[in-house]
Amino acid sequence: RLVTGGAGFIGSHLVDYLMLQGHDVICVDSFFSGGKENIKRWLGNPNFEMLRHDIVEPLTVEVDEIYHLACPASPVHYQHNAIKTLKTNILGTMNMCGLAKRVGAKLLISSTSEVYGDPDVHPQVEEYNGNVNCIGLRSCYDEGKRAAEALVMDYHRQHNVDVRIARIFNTYGPRMLARDGRVVSNFCVQALKAEPITVYGDGSQTRSFFFFFHQVSKLLPSGGGRKSLRVQRLRGP
Repeated sequence: RLVTGGAGFIGSHLVDYLMLQGHDVICVDSFFSGGKENIKRWLGNPNFEMLRHDIVEPLTVEVDEIYHLACPASPVHYQHNAIKTLKTNILGTMNMCGLAKRVGAKLLISSTSEVYGDPDVHPQVEEYNGNVNCIGLRSCYDEGKRAAEALVMDYHRQHNVDVRIARIFNTYGPRMLARDGRVVSNFCVQALKAEPITVYGDGSQTRSFFFFFHQVSKLLPSGGGRKSLRVQRLRGP
């Protein structure tokens, strides 16, 4: 199995899950937002290989399943270099699609609830196309993920690549970065400091939160099983 972004928050937990299931795992990460400490328990394991690599550049490996999670997901990180975020989403996904086509691998990509933008429909169903500002400060991530989904769909339609798309909502758990600018980490940091919890807006909005273990356990069935296209939203209640 190949896991891109495998030293990141969700990616490293997916690596743990796969390794504990007895799979051979290739972990790829540029370490822009991921950390080697997240996967250090597997360094030296004969079934584990760590590659420091930017997936904007092509990658040549032989695998049967690809879990493509590489992309900074917090506003702090993806707005730091918006052009690089777009390249990671578009060129990186194109490289993973090309790899899946060449070696006949199943491909799962991690997308996001941000593909819905600032939705005017609540709750959103998979068929909802979203309300996204294509030139806003967040567009490098929002539109980048939408472009990644479009690439995956076209590789499926034109080249019959076996693909899955997992739209991930707010995930929390161990290895979260304390100051990544997202709501759960902000709440945790404020609570630990005994500060008032900041809720933006009028307080009427709702959010969906998902514990990391349930998140990872949902990625595996999405990446395996019979050959089919699936778009799955991974969110809590």
